Amino acid sequence: MGYWDEPEGTACLEKTWITTKMATALGLVGSAYHIVVFQPDSAIAAVQKATTATVTMATMGAIFGMATCLSAQAREAPDEPLNYFIGGCASGIFLGARTHSAMTGTTACLGLGTLAFFSKAAKMEGWRIYGPPKL
Repeated sequence: MGYWDEPEGTACLEKTWITTKMATALGLVGSAYHIVVFQPDSAIAAVQKATTATVTMATMGAIFGMATCLSAQAREAPDEPLNYFIGGCASGIFLGARTHSAMTGTTACLGLGTLAFFSKAAKMEGWRIYGPPKL
């Protein structure tokens, strides 16, 4: 099952699992890149950095998936991009709490919420980022 296969506001656990897996993969790739560029002093420090970043990303993915789905159910407006903004903002707030920084949380809330909002709007309206142009 893909994320877009089920209607919005339904199958919350499955959608949350998908967003968690995608965020975990992104966290692993980001951690690997960070470890290569900024080499830690020991293998234990490398594992610790990778684990911390990956778990943070996985948690953000889970928060996004669940907040988006529950927002769609609670608002009774399942296909609105605002639900995705709420999910992205919730993930950003978690990042701010994780880093103990209100500024990071505020910026991440607005940035991730806006990115998620436009991702949903692009999906709904058929925007194309890559591929051959429609003639």
